[in-house]
Amino acid sequence: MILLEVGSPLSLADPSEIYRPKAPGFELDKDMSNFRNYDNLQDEARRVKDTYYEMHTKQTHQFAKSQRARYAPGIVGEYSVMEMLDLVAGLVDESDPDTTLPNDIHMYQTAERIREAYPGEPWFALVGLLHDLGKVLALKGEPQWAVVGDIFVTGCQPSPSVVFGKDSFKSNPDSGDERYNTEYGVYAPHCGLESVVTSWGHDEYMYQVLTRNKCKIPAEGLYMVRFHSLYPWHHHNDYQHLTNEKDSTMLPWVQRFSSFDLYSKGEKIPNVPEIKPFYEPWWRSTVLANYSGNHGNYSGNHSNYPG
Repeated sequence: MILLEVGSPLSLADPSEIYRPKAPGFELDKDMSNFRNYDNLQDEARRVKDTYYEMHTKQTHQFAKSQRARYAPGIVGEYSVMEMLDLVAGLVDESDPDTTLPNDIHMYQTAERIREAYPGEPWFALVGLLHDLGKVLALKGEPQWAVVGDIFVTGCQPSPSVVFGKDSFKSNPDSGDERYNTEYGVYAPHCGLESVVTSWGHDEYMYQVLTRNKCKIPAEGLYMVRFHSLYPWHHHNDYQHLTNEKDSTMLPWVQRFSSFDLYSKGEKIPNVPEIKPFYEPWWRSTVLANYSGNHGNYSGNHSNYPG
């Protein structure tokens, strides 16, 4: 299997097309104007608003830091990638207005869209398959407001484009704390996204799992995993006062991934038993055979970790 070296280029779309996938073989199953529509939620989708309001109330800077410390040694368990996919098959994301399908179906949809458009870049499709596996935390006792949904930078005032607006943070204790309620908060200008504390969720957890296993996914792919839910940054150009040159370099990669992640949530259901064997050699040689969440003793392939 051929893997890209760190920093090797991937063919990217013209910036004007970055949010609308037009690669060969990419056909949408749903009107794109209906994606991420939080304005006209049906009664059955009030769960989406409730999840975000609870998230924006309880996800303080200190909570996000404490979750990082809590999961630093790893306490979830040891699973193969196949077992992780089977676990999230039982999860429906309460923050997602675009689908009520189990999360494993969404991940296969994303991976298949990428594989159709970029057949020569297997690691890219693999990121699509793995990007939401961190949602297993919701099946291990974490409330969904601490696992799913768009993430945001804690430790400073909410960005203008955050879902449901700044008013959804009015009950968050950080809103009245002078350390955290200014534009920069606790951060230095252009410190870089790798130096900020985002709200805790599946993105950061899965990123930590992959890096602990020293996987072979390039740094660009790890950025996709870590920041794919930071929509205020990659979709609305927020946090420019905090981003640095590396973030600017990685942004087109995360935007390209986001287009497949977002616009794969249609009605077409992939034949999972048929396509699953196609991915297994990739995750075994590229990511990890398994990982242990006990006492930090992670196992798997520890060679050639990019970055």
